[in-house]
Amino acid sequence: MSKNLQFVALAGAGLISFCLWLNPTSTASPATSAGSRPFPESDARSLYTKNCATCHGKDGRSKVFKGKLTHARDLTDAQWQDQVSDERIYNSIANGKGKMPAFKKKLSEADINSLTSFVRNLKK
Repeated sequence: MSKNLQFVALAGAGLISFCLWLNPTSTASPATSAGSRPFPESDARSLYTKNCATCHGKDGRSKVFKGKLTHARDLTDAQWQDQVSDERIYNSIANGKGKMPAFKKKLSEADINSLTSFVRNLKK
């Protein structure tokens, strides 16, 4: 093999390794995918952190820059929590609402149920 071809092969392997390092979830097998098992609390928290905390904040109070900019709901508000049903929270996550994006194509039904329960536990 010529040195140029060896270099190209090595560079390509390095690039693929780097891409897999950036996005390790792309290598998950179907048996371990998100939709195949229920999520314990720690997984619900990681789902929330990954998908919701950017706007709603890690504590759910929406005191982060993007949350203030988009007027994201304070998920800890006891009055709101008392007025809203689990079905409405589920539908808001799945279908989006206002500036909130829909997650039904990104998350499984089990993921969304897990997030609904997680949001309920944010009540102050």
